[in-house]
Amino acid sequence: MSANASAPVAKNEDSPRGFAFALTAYLLWGFLPIYMKAVAHISPAEVIAHRILWSLPLAGLVLIVLGRTQDIRTALRSPRMLAMAALTASLITVNWGTYVWAIGTGHSLDAALGYFINPLFSIFLGAVVLKERLQPLQIAAIVLAGLAVVVLALDSGGLPWVSLTLTISWGLYALFRKTLPLGPNQGFFLEVLILSIPAFFYILYLELGTGEGHLYRTGLADTALLLGCGVVTAVPLMIYANGAKLLRLSTIGIMQYIAPTMIFLIAIFIFHEPLGTARMIAFPLIWAGLVLYSWAMLRGSRER
Repeated sequence: MSANASAPVAKNEDSPRGFAFALTAYLLWGFLPIYMKAVAHISPAEVIAHRILWSLPLAGLVLIVLGRTQDIRTALRSPRMLAMAALTASLITVNWGTYVWAIGTGHSLDAALGYFINPLFSIFLGAVVLKERLQPLQIAAIVLAGLAVVVLALDSGGLPWVSLTLTISWGLYALFRKTLPLGPNQGFFLEVLILSIPAFFYILYLELGTGEGHLYRTGLADTALLLGCGVVTAVPLMIYANGAKLLRLSTIGIMQYIAPTMIFLIAIFIFHEPLGTARMIAFPLIWAGLVLYSWAMLRGSRER
């Protein structure tokens, strides 16, 4: 859930259509915890398997409509592209799995924190991996994020692993996804195509091998929720991909806060998760860092 996974268009301006697409995607991501809470009684591994498997036909249909199936045939003949897609697919699986587990076990605030930290981690990755020069405001933003992690670590006696896993997995996914020479829709299809093989056999194992699957054994509601996992996974991602290319990077950079803000509010007011003293210190530190990050980004956009 970040702008870093998509490149800005050459024509650097916003469009109402792009704004509507991006806003729709972020709102759908913001409400996703409610859906994930509804499947909290199902193991995260089974939920992820269904997210993967039922995303595949939707992503394939989009490519057929767009007439971009040739890109997939080309990718399947390239060992390098397959290897890169396997890497990004592994990272997104870790991200999805951690997120589903966090929502289902009452760690939605940790999930929100992870996605708030993500843009600051992406700046850090850019400096370390891509040797990008950091502005003073960006350095200050990263320091504030680091302080927030320290506060949470001191309070709990260990690192906030849920938040950090979400941050690192998505940040690395966005970084390596840039090296995959495929459009967002084609790249997503290739990732779920690779993942669909183990996902299919895992679901088959649960349904026929152990009898512990929830696809049709535990009622119509579970069946509908599992089948719907493909929709809630693929639709926001593809809507976002088509909206991001119609917006400036600075606009996407600001809009990416919509989803974690909604997750934060849902965690407190709907799931009634306790905020606690440490989080009451950590979240303002992160928000202050995001203000500095946004200001630096907007100022750089105006200068360009």
